[in-house]
Amino acid sequence: MILDEYKTIKTEGEGYYTEKRSKFLAFAHHVESVEQIKDLLAGYRKKYYDARHVCYAYMLGPERTEFRANDDGEPSSTAGKPILGQINSNELTDILIVVVRYYGGVNLGTSGLIVAYREAAADAIAHCEIETRQVEEVITYTFAYPMMNDVMRIVKEMQPRIISQTYDNTCEIKLGIRKSEAEQLRNRLEKLTFE
Repeated sequence: MILDEYKTIKTEGEGYYTEKRSKFLAFAHHVESVEQIKDLLAGYRKKYYDARHVCYAYMLGPERTEFRANDDGEPSSTAGKPILGQINSNELTDILIVVVRYYGGVNLGTSGLIVAYREAAADAIAHCEIETRQVEEVITYTFAYPMMNDVMRIVKEMQPRIISQTYDNTCEIKLGIRKSEAEQLRNRLEKLTFE
């Protein structure tokens, strides 16, 4: 079974949690690269320069294999991990959640911190619109002009997204299709070549 869908957030979300005068401000963003994440984090560190901790977790890619959790000075695994836990329990990817903590003067202890970061992250996700996206594969097919009708018939039947097309002595069409249907489309197009 080819995995060809993933869940991500469509809108940004903000969450809030408070415990023993400590305030936890959470922000969820749709992201697609580590560079984008670095820029967002730099922005939060600048904006909330007076906060004690700016902790975060992110998950990237449809396969959900690129991720990171950061405690930013909180006791190990009390901040980044619970934030990442919320991302995982919602099966999300291409997401960054930043939780900014303003210390209230009272220590929360490890279990208190874990709950606070988890709840702040959950609240941010709750304020996001979640959407399911398709993982696409791009297929480029080159063919002779007289084959145009046959190619377009397959395109009409399988309904891939037409990314680009050029018609000349040699024609080329670039198609985006759901990963699970890519093999079938490729086989049907290749068959035309040998007819």
